[in-house]
Amino acid sequence: MKSDFKKLIATYSAKHGQFSVVTVPTLQFLMIDGHGDPNTAQSYKDALTTLYPVAYKLKFFSKAELGQDYGVMPLEALWWSDDMESFTSARDKSRWDWTLLNMVPDWITQEHMEMVRQVVAKKGEAPALESLRLEPLEEGLSVQTLHIGPYDHEGPVLEEMHNNFIPEQSLSMTGRHHEIYLGDPRRTAPEKLKTILRQPVSQNTK
Repeated sequence: MKSDFKKLIATYSAKHGQFSVVTVPTLQFLMIDGHGDPNTAQSYKDALTTLYPVAYKLKFFSKAELGQDYGVMPLEALWWSDDMESFTSARDKSRWDWTLLNMVPDWITQEHMEMVRQVVAKKGEAPALESLRLEPLEEGLSVQTLHIGPYDHEGPVLEEMHNNFIPEQSLSMTGRHHEIYLGDPRRTAPEKLKTILRQPVSQNTK
């Protein structure tokens, strides 16, 4: 059977127009770090060009060699900046730091990763391959919602999440802003793009 983790993991679903407090399980990801405007930075383009060849090679390896098939997961990213207002009101993308993510199942090991890395390296089409790593991400308690529309329209939603909903629930922001891209901007009109917006939080203590 082919595993569909978007359906198996509850936190890959969120409701539009509603903030939910969830507990995200610890998951394993392919990761590449970078800095700068995702629309113009060469490092972002190189990261994308690297991430998916490895993700698909791992999927094919898992199916053929391990007997466990799964669907390649959507692109995700962690975003942060020294000034978090650059995500909300200012939206100054040149100041953003990021980590591109692609979730892979926990039966994929570092050894599998290195085997696939060597195969991809021989083709010479993955410019950020040396920067790619396989690591767990532990977010735990988080607030998330589904945003529908252009990425640049996320600002008011994030302001509401950060400045109103989270403090009203006696929570504090921890960790990094997380986005899960359920739509492909190359094939989907901007107004129809679906993105899960997530913020790890902690419970305030009295």
